[in-house]
Amino acid sequence: MVVDKPGGWTSHDVVNKMRRIAGTRKVGHLGTLDPSATGVLPLVVGRATRLAQFYTRNDKIYEGVVHFGWSTHSYDADGERASDEIAVALERAAVESAFQPFRGAFEQVPPPVSAKKVGGRPAYELVRKHQPVELKAVPVEVYSLDVLSIEGAEAAVRVHCSAGTYLRSIAHEAGQIMGCGAFLRSLRRTVSGDFKIEAARTLEQLAALAAQDRLGEALIPAAELLPEFPSETVDLITAGQIRNGRDFRTSPFQIQRGARYVKAISPQGDLVAIGEARLPHVYHPVLVL
Repeated sequence: MVVDKPGGWTSHDVVNKMRRIAGTRKVGHLGTLDPSATGVLPLVVGRATRLAQFYTRNDKIYEGVVHFGWSTHSYDADGERASDEIAVALERAAVESAFQPFRGAFEQVPPPVSAKKVGGRPAYELVRKHQPVELKAVPVEVYSLDVLSIEGAEAAVRVHCSAGTYLRSIAHEAGQIMGCGAFLRSLRRTVSGDFKIEAARTLEQLAALAAQDRLGEALIPAAELLPEFPSETVDLITAGQIRNGRDFRTSPFQIQRGARYVKAISPQGDLVAIGEARLPHVYHPVLVL
């Protein structure tokens, strides 16, 4: 299901709330959002939690507001002020120029206040204890960065980027380029992989559905997930063999040669397993539901 995460909640807070709403411990998320951020947070429920391993590299689309004039230690509005305030009158040409280095592929240093591990510990824990944090730059890609509007000292942006990209770091570094400092004032994720904000429900809406025993209306069937994986409908005998770990064949007319993963679908339309190619048109079940 797709949750519209409220501001001030961690992704784990949402998972815990959803466990109570759904009445199961088997709830996980497909990619964290900063506590102050809102928007698309896909959750997987029940046996579908095992599908999370296939969602590690989803592209994202964000809409945010960057405030120029000073910086913060966390690179967002929740952080302590880390520089003196400078009066700013933004011009589009200067803003576009400041963001230009962050379009395309580049190496990005994550914010020090982040969940990135340093010696096995989250970096934010070290920051809280005033210990030095040095994080390595990681490759990211920004497919598009559009300046939607400029008002006063703030620029509204829309960013389509690879997984692992921190808009807080882009805001912070753009402020350094402008010579005035900057931080990410607000952030909303509108797309995460195949999941879009139009399909998202609030926790209140999900709780109301659960109270009416209608939570199933918010669930996306497992067979519809991972649409980039081709599907092969298997008969009941083959489905039973797959559940026992047996390889299965796919039709050369249905599955294009070279597909690494295939979804095995039961006659009732349920996801039986994810198969990985072993030979042309022969797949081994690497995940069975």
